[in-house]
Amino acid sequence: MEEKSKDHWALLNPGEENELEVFGYRTQNLRRALCLVTSILTCGFLLLVFYWKPQWRVWANCIPCPLQEADTVLLKTTDKFQRYMRKKVVCLYLSTLKFPISKNPEEPLVADRHSVINQAVLKPELKLQCVQVQKIRYVWNYSEKRFQKVGLLEDSNSCHDIYHTFGLGLTSEEQEVRRLVCGPNAIEVGIQPIWKLLVKQQSVKLHNLVEDHNKVQVTVMVKGKGLQELESRLLVPGDTIILPGKFSLPCDAILIDGSCVVNEGMLTGESIPVTKTPLPHSENTMAWKSHSSEDYRKHVLFCGTEVIQVKPSGQGPVRAVVLQTGYNTAKGDLVRSILYPRPLNFKLYNDAFKFIVFLACLGAVGFLYALGVYMYHGVSPRDTTTMALLILTVTVPPVLPAALTTGIVYAQKRLKKKKIFCISQQRINMCGQINLVCFDKTGTLTEDGLDLWGVVPTADNCFQEVHSFASGKDLPWSPLCAAMASCHSLILLNGTIQGDPLDLKMFEGTAWIMEDCSADYCKFGMLDSNTIIKPGPKASWSPVEAIAILRQFPFSSSLQRMSVVAQLAGEDHFHVYVKGAPEMLAKFCKSETVPKDFPQKLRSYTIQGFRVIALAHKALKIEKLSEVQNLAREKVESELTFLGLLIMENRLKKETKPVLKELSEAHIRMVMITGDNLQTAITVAKNSEMIPRGSQVILVEANEPEDFVPASVTWQLIEDQENGLGRNETYLNIGNSSVPDGTRGSCYHFAMSGKSYQVIFQHFNSLLPKILVNGTIFARMSPAQKSSLVEEFQKLNYYVAMCGDGANDCGALKMAHAGISLSEQEASVASHFTSKMANIECVPQLIREGRAALVSSFGVFKYLTMYGLIQFIGTSLLYWQLQLFGNYQYLMQDVAITLMVCLTMSSTHAYPKLAPYRPAGQLLSPPLLLSVFLNTCFTCIVQVCAFLYVKQQPWYCEVYRYSKCFLDSQSNFSTNVSLERNGTGNATLIPGSILSFESTTLWPITTINCIMVAFIFSKGKPFRKPIYTNYMFSFLLMSALGLTVFILFSDFQAIYHGMQLIPTLTSWRVLILVAVLTQFCVAFFVEDVILQNRKLWLWIKKECGFSSKSQYRNWQKKLAEDSTWPPTHRTDYSGDGENGFINPGYEDPEQIPRAKSELGGQTPEEHFWTRL
Repeated sequence: MEEKSKDHWALLNPGEENELEVFGYRTQNLRRALCLVTSILTCGFLLLVFYWKPQWRVWANCIPCPLQEADTVLLKTTDKFQRYMRKKVVCLYLSTLKFPISKNPEEPLVADRHSVINQAVLKPELKLQCVQVQKIRYVWNYSEKRFQKVGLLEDSNSCHDIYHTFGLGLTSEEQEVRRLVCGPNAIEVGIQPIWKLLVKQQSVKLHNLVEDHNKVQVTVMVKGKGLQELESRLLVPGDTIILPGKFSLPCDAILIDGSCVVNEGMLTGESIPVTKTPLPHSENTMAWKSHSSEDYRKHVLFCGTEVIQVKPSGQGPVRAVVLQTGYNTAKGDLVRSILYPRPLNFKLYNDAFKFIVFLACLGAVGFLYALGVYMYHGVSPRDTTTMALLILTVTVPPVLPAALTTGIVYAQKRLKKKKIFCISQQRINMCGQINLVCFDKTGTLTEDGLDLWGVVPTADNCFQEVHSFASGKDLPWSPLCAAMASCHSLILLNGTIQGDPLDLKMFEGTAWIMEDCSADYCKFGMLDSNTIIKPGPKASWSPVEAIAILRQFPFSSSLQRMSVVAQLAGEDHFHVYVKGAPEMLAKFCKSETVPKDFPQKLRSYTIQGFRVIALAHKALKIEKLSEVQNLAREKVESELTFLGLLIMENRLKKETKPVLKELSEAHIRMVMITGDNLQTAITVAKNSEMIPRGSQVILVEANEPEDFVPASVTWQLIEDQENGLGRNETYLNIGNSSVPDGTRGSCYHFAMSGKSYQVIFQHFNSLLPKILVNGTIFARMSPAQKSSLVEEFQKLNYYVAMCGDGANDCGALKMAHAGISLSEQEASVASHFTSKMANIECVPQLIREGRAALVSSFGVFKYLTMYGLIQFIGTSLLYWQLQLFGNYQYLMQDVAITLMVCLTMSSTHAYPKLAPYRPAGQLLSPPLLLSVFLNTCFTCIVQVCAFLYVKQQPWYCEVYRYSKCFLDSQSNFSTNVSLERNGTGNATLIPGSILSFESTTLWPITTINCIMVAFIFSKGKPFRKPIYTNYMFSFLLMSALGLTVFILFSDFQAIYHGMQLIPTLTSWRVLILVAVLTQFCVAFFVEDVILQNRKLWLWIKKECGFSSKSQYRNWQKKLAEDSTWPPTHRTDYSGDGENGFINPGYEDPEQIPRAKSELGGQTPEEHFWTRL
């Protein structure tokens, strides 16, 4: 264990997902020399150990020292995997630069006062210490005594700092300093050598993905020298670049002048144009990200995205300041997540290692047994060692570790044919354990496109008659019409209007048209870069000739709204139009303008499954165009006048209902996580039968503490609300429960909003597991909340799949055990799986293939284990009298049978129907262990009996004692004993130690045993198709069996000569065949009727009192026995008994943090009973 002394230890990336502990070490030459000598003496074995255990290498070669003096650092992850990495500390010298640098400690090297570079360079030596960890460079900060990341601008910079420090560019000297310290702006993925075949294909794809990033020509502003053209790899944080127009961004940058439209498909998965606005001018010292809250992304241009269109502000070209370079960028982070994926905590792979260790121990026993036998008989040390090593390698077939991936390879090929692509192959096996699937709603369960249904305008604080678009009537002119025509993020690109489908449908409903500003509109003071909206030929009469969009505040999923500042032609003042979630927008409107029946009207539409958008307006009291650019969003989006509701129809995809039904029949939980309205989500869930008919829906509403009132959570049956209960009655505590006893268990579903989830996470953390085991609807969820929810489900030991369209689901997709993106964009590499089918049919297909791959992997693993044990038993018996199988006997078992079985056993296709239970998720489960143990017993009994019984036959003689006489009478074999090695690595002594009645008897038994267990372990239904559908595997098994029987019963001297067998009586051969067939019948009966009998295991589980160790199972059991659960018509407060709990891990009200404490108990795969 490492000692965490103050100088020796530090944290890298504290609080982040990739947090690391770093320890300082200094290399000692004497230790290093001793390790080198030991490595030579052990033929490199020590180096192999050091490769596996880098911490041992550091401890052996180095001594602890303060980090400041270290030449080597040892890094350890702070997650549950506790992985170690060793890195060399590299020294950089600024004296190598071609211009003089001041050695005065008081004089900063770079103008940015926040930059770590000023604290990282030791003067007067001009030395800088750095380490590179997972492609990111860290430098030692002498002031703060810690390593800090470089290659980015510090977050502590304010808006004022960015404009005044970097707005005019860096000096050429500062650029050179930053290039040396930060490294090149390049995302370089080296192609692995041809011998590294396992990762070569991925590295080639990644190389092709990022190679163009490093070859972009950019225009940079250099202070005092004007504009310069240079290659993008020379960019440094703080450079000011000019955006010329259509442009692929080679770095992350902050927009400081002008606006632009970008395609962020590489990040979001949707090729929808996104408008970026310049960073606001602000004189305060607040950090620039905090100034814009969660919306700082609207000012940031991300690496890898495409600039489609630029709009200068009139003060010069569009400019941006380089924020991050290289692997610090958004694209670099994406590539790093592929190069260094998060380890899989899948018990299967840990169990496989334990199994291999057990077999290796068994081999060690055989090794000692062989040494004892051969030394007892006085065999030469060379031959004794050879034979002992042979039996040591027999028990652990070299292909055993690869057995767990064979099913994955075939499953991946089948998925590819179904247009489902995978970047994390090991996740396929994990898909076989999925028991909960989270779905996004819009674009996933429902159609991407929305159809306009109607608008409900307001007047005099009342809702007016609905204007239906189906009637064919034009939408009359009104402020509501102006809001629909202007409040959007659409752009005109090559004469085509592009943008968000919702915005596009809304705009088309007005029958207005969009065009670029021309000279005709300049008289209104409209800039050339403004977008102009004007009535189209089919639009209703309008007193307004045109509307110019002057400024846009883009839509934010956290704020749930967007707004624009516009100018009507002929007017000298400005208007604000806002659209967003009705519940959110109503808060920013003057109360007198919001109709009193707003909640009821909104609910009447959402309960029918409509998508509802609210629109609002206000006139700005400013007259100067220059003031518009300096307006704060908070000022713009306040004191609004409510205009009305836009009603849009969101139909279910035709594939949704059948797929959800299939998952339900397979007992796989389904959860909806959406950013849409709660009632709309509930309606969609009911229409899709995610919530079955007759089930109760309980609305969970939670409120933050206010003044002297603590945080509260209220439970209310949705049906009661539909009968007209008001808000005040909802909060009355009229009983513990009103859910009928017959509906307890899984017949009730909780529904809540993101706001309620946030409050419960913070103040009622003890309630969260109780809600999650029956929570089905989570609406108005932010991206951070989606990710947090998936993680909370995982803590309950669910295997979670997340299926989304990629827009706001990236965090949840990466967090899930299996993230499935329905996007066709480059962003799909951020999720584990990408489906080219834009519907959820891919989910059951993926689960089916995952189950088939898991069962196939288990089958091949069991087969190879039994193959090793069968050979081990046979070889051990022959060793007793200094004999062994011949080269061709081993060769047939190794190549003709085992190799072919391994290559084809896993190619059996998945069963078309999902079974209502999952396959075992671990190797160390009772059925699998019993299967291997009993089959080992069966083959041991048969081989031992045959070995002993053959000695009792009247025609038997000890051939190995009279080999010369016997061989002379049989053939002209050479009796010289020589050591040979066959193609599989098995060393044999031939031929005198091979030819015997024992080996002639045992070889057909062991060979047919191998064929037999391959058939028995090729389980078909319920997870795979029957074995006969795997034509190649069936043909190979039949061929191997036929060939073995042919060799057994043939009387050809050439065959016996080649296979090194002795002819025996036909009756003896028949007896051998009868023995193995009897063994097959017994083994098949035990495997199929007993070990694979799920009902039997459930009965045993019940009788023995075994219970699941999964958290969600335990909670379900507890809640089923709780007569007060689920609560309804009740309000709980954060101070009330066991329900009151303040989550100490809660920090940021805008985002749900990851819980820091590990949940007690074990992971879902840690016990066999979990799957039952």
